[in-house]
Amino acid sequence: MLTPYRTLRFFGAALVALAYCAPVCCAPAVAEDYPSRPITLIIPFPAGGGVDTVGRVIAARLTTALGQQVVVENRAGAGSVVGIRAGAKAPPDGYTILMITTGATTPTNPGYDIYKDFAPIGLIAAVPIMIQAHPSTPVNSLTDLVALAKKEPGKLTVGTPPPPTLNYFGIELFKSLTGAEVTTVTYKGTGPLTNDLVAGHVMLAFNTVPPAIGNIQAGKIKAIAVCAPARLAVAPDVPTAAEAGLPGLDVVLYYGLLAPAGTPPAIVQRLNKELRQIVDSDEVKSRLISDGGAAMPSTPDEYTANIAREEGKWRALVDKLGLKIE
Repeated sequence: MLTPYRTLRFFGAALVALAYCAPVCCAPAVAEDYPSRPITLIIPFPAGGGVDTVGRVIAARLTTALGQQVVVENRAGAGSVVGIRAGAKAPPDGYTILMITTGATTPTNPGYDIYKDFAPIGLIAAVPIMIQAHPSTPVNSLTDLVALAKKEPGKLTVGTPPPPTLNYFGIELFKSLTGAEVTTVTYKGTGPLTNDLVAGHVMLAFNTVPPAIGNIQAGKIKAIAVCAPARLAVAPDVPTAAEAGLPGLDVVLYYGLLAPAGTPPAIVQRLNKELRQIVDSDEVKSRLISDGGAAMPSTPDEYTANIAREEGKWRALVDKLGLKIE
């Protein structure tokens, strides 16, 4: 017969055991029931830009695949830092996920650790930066651009989203490789940047293709060079930077999905399974190609390796050039 004291000890031990067991015992049920309500996809850039364009395609397909609405929430600011910080602080339950691009680790005090505060879900696409110009700008090639920038230092205005975007780092890499001086003008995202480039408020842009391709095809924007190892299927006449005389100017964004750290592995795997099927579909592959990118289906581990490699590469450039990324 248990005394009152022993009874309390017995029930206390039982509760402790239950507490340790609960996450393991409940994990399959959580994954089985997931999702049971809408999911928020944070895009840390303004609407209308390259990341937003691709993100909305993915959100629509995930909505169909998961049977729950995936709602896009644009949380722009500080070159993606504001939205990424919000994603890091979200509950790790699979109902808030985040789309990011390469370059997330470079700010001095971003309020998150990309390696510790997130669980990679998977890659979506590789999207290179393209150097673009307003039709009135007197450059038609990368050679023209370098020559004019050296002849008249600071005269050329070049638009870009702010650091830590690779667009911005691409300009810094261009300057370090050529010794040319240009005036950098920052925008909240590639949507506003493209609008100002079309209007002639900025002379050039280190831009992604999705928000600009329609204007390029209409002749409202000149495509000068693509900062990638190979030409783009959507713009086959545009040379790579290497072909245009500037090897080493490779600036390729990788888009991917993250969940907050601590999200149940079964949920991450479910999201990865659906994402891989979406990205690997002929429809989405064709859409990404038409937007100047390439599909990159991956496992969570492959995306983890991509983050380490690419973030390390751009962190090294920031350190080498002594850039201050606040």
